[in-house]
Amino acid sequence: MRAFLMYENEELAIQIRSCKSNYNSSLIQDLELDTLCNAMASGNEFLYKTTRSALLSGLNNPIDVILYRQEVLKDCLNNHLAVRKMYNIAVEAIESKNKHWWIASGRFPSSILFNSVSTLKELMTFLQQIKNLAGEHAGKFTSKGFIRFFEVLKKELDDEYFNSVQHHLKELEFRDGILLSAMLGKGNKGTYYTVRKPLNKKRWLERLFKKKSDVFSFRVSDRDIAGTKALGEIKDEGINSIANTVAQSTDHIINFFTKFREELAFYIGCLNLYDLLIQINEPVVFPVPAEKNERIHSFQGLYDVCLTLTMKQKITGNDASLNAKNLVIITGANKGGKTTFLRSIGLAQLMMQCGMFVAAESYTANICDSLFTHFRREEDRTMESGKLDEELKRMNEIVDHITPNSLLLFNESFAATNEREGSEIARQIISALFERGIRIFFVTHLIEFANHFSGTQGVCFLRADRQPDGTRTYKLIEGKPLQTSFGEDLYYKIFTRE
Repeated sequence: MRAFLMYENEELAIQIRSCKSNYNSSLIQDLELDTLCNAMASGNEFLYKTTRSALLSGLNNPIDVILYRQEVLKDCLNNHLAVRKMYNIAVEAIESKNKHWWIASGRFPSSILFNSVSTLKELMTFLQQIKNLAGEHAGKFTSKGFIRFFEVLKKELDDEYFNSVQHHLKELEFRDGILLSAMLGKGNKGTYYTVRKPLNKKRWLERLFKKKSDVFSFRVSDRDIAGTKALGEIKDEGINSIANTVAQSTDHIINFFTKFREELAFYIGCLNLYDLLIQINEPVVFPVPAEKNERIHSFQGLYDVCLTLTMKQKITGNDASLNAKNLVIITGANKGGKTTFLRSIGLAQLMMQCGMFVAAESYTANICDSLFTHFRREEDRTMESGKLDEELKRMNEIVDHITPNSLLLFNESFAATNEREGSEIARQIISALFERGIRIFFVTHLIEFANHFSGTQGVCFLRADRQPDGTRTYKLIEGKPLQTSFGEDLYYKIFTRE
């Protein structure tokens, strides 16, 4: 039994991706993904790992998977209480197995059987709760994922199933002892021990007055330690196969709840994030994805969700239509919102491709199969290399992994040297990427580099807005680079008094 809430045609296998690779760790650092994942996790380590894995692996998702998850997430938002209850039931079911750990640690079949029966009884109550919850709320869900999941529950967890399981579990308690058959092996040693189902119990009056037939029997004294041990070994050998079968059945149900929790954890994280953003009065929207070979990118009110979560207040969003633009060069005043905008682009792409809503009023973009960031770093404290060498090394690592449908975000790259040299390095690298149709966003103060692409088809220039009095609006407007970044504004702000 599978949930299929993340993929329509394959079971989700959560794989927590390692952050040791340079481009993954850079992505987490530059986009401040930890802020987003912590908000989604709400202090839960499992939710944190699951949501981070979903965000980083989402770049592999085709459009049908993105839309499939969007439908499921919409159901979760509309029925958040029921979804949270289902998740809590799954967590409790998984934890129930740990209650019997001290028995499960035994190596004897009798211990394994007792533990499995006890666990199965408890798991049946959780399955019943899931079934009842599904029956109560099934009519409120409209996504393919939940509709199919509820149909599976209704079909496989019917009353006949629960009655049958309860009956077998009661028999496996062996309250009246165990009936075994055996054969004689070499040296008259017992072999092929098999548990037999006893005859149906007759009414107690018939059993009371019926003449009993002669049977061959013996009783082991309570003080006979060796005899008791021998009987225990015979019992364990007889129930060994049953113990293994029941243990496998227990693991099967635990595995269902484990997979169900893994899939639902992603949506619980989305619910947590949604609640936080609604409290701040920030908009969210389900994006419209386009195929990766298209060049569609337009949005309204796009904002940096991590900055909002950090400041806990509504921030300024940006509007832009970047269709058919492979290179977006962003210039303008210091502290004008350029890096914030760049980060919002990367976060929105990740959120869209893993099936989430995005932090905007409207958002449409083509999907990409990889996302890389190349942000300015602090000086190398080990003094093994200079800043420019370090930047070129990271750029080389990106080139080793880049694909034709990648998205690259550059923030003040190659500015560790003089204007002319930095512009030339940037021009050569970006020109090569641009010619191959790779989408690029580049925040820079290298005016010579920016001017090189002036008038080039497929290039868009955005500039951080600045009022005549030096006030920053933190919005980006379409416009070519100016010869100044208005550094004097910061000087007067820091070193002068009103």
